Amino acid sequence: MENENRQITLEEELENQTSIRDLIDKYRAYWLWFIFSLICALTVAYFYTKYTVPLYEVHASILIKDNDDGNSITDLSAFEDMGIFKEKNSIDNEIEILKSRRLLKKVVEELNLRVQYFTKEGPIAAEHYKYPPLVIQKDNIDSNLNVEFKIFIKSESEYNIKNDKDEVIGTYEFGKEARTPYGNFTITPAQINRKSWLKSNINIVISPVNAVVDRYNSAIRIESVNTNSDVIQLSLKDPIMEKATDIINNLIKQHNLDAIDDKNQIAKNTLEFINERMTLINQELSEVEIDAESFKTQNKLLDMSSEANFFLESESQYQKEILDVSTQLKLAEYMYDYVVNLNNEPNLIPSNIGIDDPSIQKVTEQYNDLVLERFRLIKTAGGKNPVIINLEEQILNLQKSLKESLNNLITPLRIKLKGLTKKETETSNRISSVPKFERVYRGIQRQQQIKESLYLYLLQKREETAIALAVTVSNAKVIDDAYGSGVKVSSQKRTIFLIALFLGLIIPIILIHLRDILDTKVHTKRDLNVIPVPFLGDIPYNRSSNRIITGLKENTGISEAFRLLRTHINFILNRKQELGKTIFITSTLSKEGKSFIALNLAATYAISNKKVLLIEMDLRAPKILKYMDLPEKSGITNFLIDDTVKLQDIIFTSPHFNNLDLLPSGIIPPNPAELIMHEKVNEIFQYARQNYDFVIVDTAPVGIVTDTLLLTQHSDIFIYVVRANYLDKRYLRVPETLVKEKRISNMTVILNGSDEQKSYGYGYGYGYGYGNMTEKKGFFSRIFRR
Repeated sequence: MENENRQITLEEELENQTSIRDLIDKYRAYWLWFIFSLICALTVAYFYTKYTVPLYEVHASILIKDNDDGNSITDLSAFEDMGIFKEKNSIDNEIEILKSRRLLKKVVEELNLRVQYFTKEGPIAAEHYKYPPLVIQKDNIDSNLNVEFKIFIKSESEYNIKNDKDEVIGTYEFGKEARTPYGNFTITPAQINRKSWLKSNINIVISPVNAVVDRYNSAIRIESVNTNSDVIQLSLKDPIMEKATDIINNLIKQHNLDAIDDKNQIAKNTLEFINERMTLINQELSEVEIDAESFKTQNKLLDMSSEANFFLESESQYQKEILDVSTQLKLAEYMYDYVVNLNNEPNLIPSNIGIDDPSIQKVTEQYNDLVLERFRLIKTAGGKNPVIINLEEQILNLQKSLKESLNNLITPLRIKLKGLTKKETETSNRISSVPKFERVYRGIQRQQQIKESLYLYLLQKREETAIALAVTVSNAKVIDDAYGSGVKVSSQKRTIFLIALFLGLIIPIILIHLRDILDTKVHTKRDLNVIPVPFLGDIPYNRSSNRIITGLKENTGISEAFRLLRTHINFILNRKQELGKTIFITSTLSKEGKSFIALNLAATYAISNKKVLLIEMDLRAPKILKYMDLPEKSGITNFLIDDTVKLQDIIFTSPHFNNLDLLPSGIIPPNPAELIMHEKVNEIFQYARQNYDFVIVDTAPVGIVTDTLLLTQHSDIFIYVVRANYLDKRYLRVPETLVKEKRISNMTVILNGSDEQKSYGYGYGYGYGYGNMTEKKGFFSRIFRR
């Protein structure tokens, strides 16, 4: 049992080694394909790396600050009650703002990226960014202009403009406006190395603003570092690293300026509201002071406070409460009037002006946050965007809610003020001894104090708002400015050549594999495994014009193959038999070499001192006499249709081999199948068996006609010839069916016309060490032969 398992393991290992070796041999046969493919791939890689403009990549990273994080505004903690720094920034929103065309358009206009300057440096046009040979003033360029032309610098003061056909349009002076078909330009020469550009052609490319914005909008990558981080990374690939650096840095700058403008909008609206209120209160305070002055002047009054101190102590508390309530009422009325005057428009309203009601303050902050968010989103989206519409509905709802809250606040304040006034009046009535003038003056004085306290409060809030406006910072903090390592991210020679090397090797493999998939021809012994019969061997392809290739002095690979075939046949026919042995040779189609195999197999037996008869039973297309350069003679057909013809008269000895006799087919009959069924056919085989050691029978192809199947009872062994690189694999069903249906017994198969070195790794030219070796051809001869 162990020996059997070991044998099976050894067979599997041998089969695996053979499969790998066959695979290597298969691809090695196409070595010229690999060399040609490698040369082409490496050549393409060389020219690609030589003439492709390299790209450089720059990176920058910014931190989006969260305004709800106390650490982000530690220096401004004293102003938290002002409601200026309550907005929370979303990473996704900031990324979309950075990607917006509005910001990128500002970058394009500020850096003047619409105009590009190129000079020819060999086959590549090199762009000059930092120090161009000349400069076209950007203020004079139409935003939709799309043109390309050349400028030839004639001297330090003049230049020519040429069109795309290299025709001179006109001559102009530097620093003066040039009226051209492309528009009116003002061109100034380079300030550095001006003389080195004399007599040079400069290619000018002017692109529309929107086209440049679209190009860089698709090229700039903006993404969050990870989902848990507030850091955004920006990157850009460009042939000029300095240009990419300036674009990224300027984009960050425009983003920060835009964020600061948005934040300042609330403070500016609040400041405007406070200034309007202070102007109004200042007028009212002046009127009260004038009334007090007129009252004292008319009534000739001096200081009445000492007379009323004792009586006023009891009502001081009411007056203080009246003052507080009056202040809150005024602020609530001012706020209510401001909201009503908005007319349902989504504008910012003042926040934190001193109203003590926390619910109103909270609604005000929510309203301003929504209005500010709408301002930011409407810059990147249209007014009909569903998000904008939703925000506007929320803003209007908050306006209504704010009106109702203010109205609900004003009503109880008025009631409370009325009650306090009533109590203060009752107290005043008790002071019957207080002169009438004192009571009138106290009323004026009370109005003056209310106006003064409200004025001072608004003055304080104005200063706080101005400070907040002055110290406003952006949402983004630059972690790393745009930076490039200077290493090419495209056109890397090592990578490109490795890819070319890989493609140079893989493309031939793919082509060979596709060729094998699409190829349905029989090539090797492995293709014949579908036929359940013994495999006798393969005959290498005969490259010579000679049909007889075996003889006593022949020591070629094909002659050795026929000797090996003879040995295999003898092994199968090793049973004892007094009569001669009949060997039938057939194939599926014509031109598979069965007649060639029959002739040379008969010759191989003849030179081994065996008496051999070669019968040409292919009555439809006989070829034996043609292969032996012999004239047509009477044969089997004549014997079968003419009773006067004797079998011994039509058999003759081959002029090439003494032990080889031939029985030709004779004339081609109109009814070969009927003739083969003639009783005299038995006489032919009986005579052959009795007088010859071996009878080689060349029969008709079984895949075309039935002639051969009518003779199967006379055969000792059938050799089925399959021609390599000729027969379609689908035709192998013919011999497979004949075997399974037992229509032909003792069938064997042979592969004809195989590649000599593919079939036998060492080839047949060895001659067992004797005779003449096959002459070795030179390297270039083998190449031209392939």
